[in-house]
Amino acid sequence: MQNEPQHHLSDQKITLSDITNLTSGGATATLSNCDLQGLDLSQSDMSGWNFEKCNLTRTSFNGANLENTTFLGCRAPGASFLSALLTEAHIEGGDYSNCHFRGATLAAMKVTGCKMIGADLSDTRTTDFEVQDCLFGLALLPKLSFRKMTLRQVDFGEADLRSCDFRETVFEDCSLRDANLSDCRFEDADLRGADLGGVTLGDAKRFKGAVISKRQAADLLSQLGLHVH
Repeated sequence: MQNEPQHHLSDQKITLSDITNLTSGGATATLSNCDLQGLDLSQSDMSGWNFEKCNLTRTSFNGANLENTTFLGCRAPGASFLSALLTEAHIEGGDYSNCHFRGATLAAMKVTGCKMIGADLSDTRTTDFEVQDCLFGLALLPKLSFRKMTLRQVDFGEADLRSCDFRETVFEDCSLRDANLSDCRFEDADLRGADLGGVTLGDAKRFKGAVISKRQAADLLSQLGLHVH
């Protein structure tokens, strides 16, 4: 594959036959400002491809090989990546609201500066998964492991985080406001940089073993009518 030519398509309405012609030859491609809206690219091998500022709205990548593939500034609300292989892929910038990643392999994948509101990452494999500066409001992220990660500017507001592993995780300018934190683990996590709004004193046991700030402790104790000075 390394000896195959690299193709560059820009400002085009891409058809399924265009993709088939490229993938059948084993070539890699860079698509810039292209429109792939609604295409069914399931099971395609697009490993090593680059998508730059493309329209991927409701495009299907179900079961596709997207290893080492880069998505830069794309618009992809409602796109589907069910059971796709995204090992070492990079998604930077863009809108992936309500995308479906259920069952996908996200090992060593990086997600930065993205809007992932309502995205479904259930049952994904996330070894060495990296995320930074993203909006995951209302997203479905049950049982994901963020262990030992440093999360910067990640908003999990109202997200489903049931049974997530946050042990030894550091939160910097993040939000867990009104998230579902049932059965999460926070041992040795540093929550001082997290917005814990909506967490009640009864829920505080979920943070057993974590580090919180005096302000956060005061907010929790204020629910008992106590004041920290």
